[in-house]
Amino acid sequence: MIASVTSGQRFRITFTSWWLVWTGIQMMVISSYGATSAQSITDSILCNLLLAACCLLITNNMKFYLPQKERYWYVLLMSVVLSSLWLFIVKHLLRMIFAGDENYLLFLDRSIYVRFVIGFLMTGCMAIMSLLWFTLQEQQEANKRKEEAEQMTKDAELLKLRQQLQPHFLFNSLNSISALAGSQPEKARHMIHQLSDFLRGTLKRDEQQSVTLEEELHHLELYLDIEKVRFGSRLQTDVRVEDEARKMLIPALLLQPIVENAIKFGLYDTIGEVMITLEAKNLNGQLEVTITNPYDEETAVSTQGTGFGLASIQRRLYLLFARNDLLQTSRSETVFTTTLLIPQYKI
Repeated sequence: MIASVTSGQRFRITFTSWWLVWTGIQMMVISSYGATSAQSITDSILCNLLLAACCLLITNNMKFYLPQKERYWYVLLMSVVLSSLWLFIVKHLLRMIFAGDENYLLFLDRSIYVRFVIGFLMTGCMAIMSLLWFTLQEQQEANKRKEEAEQMTKDAELLKLRQQLQPHFLFNSLNSISALAGSQPEKARHMIHQLSDFLRGTLKRDEQQSVTLEEELHHLELYLDIEKVRFGSRLQTDVRVEDEARKMLIPALLLQPIVENAIKFGLYDTIGEVMITLEAKNLNGQLEVTITNPYDEETAVSTQGTGFGLASIQRRLYLLFARNDLLQTSRSETVFTTTLLIPQYKI
């Protein structure tokens, strides 16, 4: 298996290749002015080794200290200082090495200004590229931290929404158990076991962002069993699910508060049997779940409460999918319908 090349390795390869090419060009240029092979090789290698060291110094400086204000003046000053220092050192070293060759020393003196311009351009380009590169990396790190902070905030809000949906159901169930304990103790014990299974499943699903519809329906059955103990034969359910839809994903613990809302509007302040219907199907690659319950406008006015359940579901879907059109409600004179549309990309 071929190991992938890191950005640091790419930089070293590119940096080394550039200086080798530039050293070769400088050798040919110096030779064209009549310098010997030894002079052109020594001059080119010495000049470019020291200039490359200056460029590396700039890169390391930018890595650990990135100017925030007047950064381009900082780049200009750094380029002037380093190119001047580089030229001063190179000039004196070459004079020491070729002290007896007047022709070469004359060439050296005449090329000082050209060398300074080249050194200034090299260090300046390296400083600008380093500034842009490390600024981009800093921005990417800042964006990454921002995204992580937003994700943590979103996860915290999702957890809060999911936890807020449980207490009132738990209180209702405990009140029902209390009422049954005296008159029907066996039924009360059975309801306690059902409530225990339901809460155990809820705790497990708190760690899951999404589950299959089949798993969600199994959890919903536990909830409905408890509610049927409370309401007896008055609560009737009809669940119709396409086989293809059972394996589709849905946010965990999403259906229970919607069904609870349907029971609230359908059974409160009524004495007859009430049918809650749940249908699920694959709609063009998305999961569509429709829940209907009987609805009476006059009765609903007194039981509508704050509407927290559906509002929290709407908020949760927005946090997960960044869409506000995934939960729709409609009502007629006798039926209230809640429709969910769940995209199947990763939740």
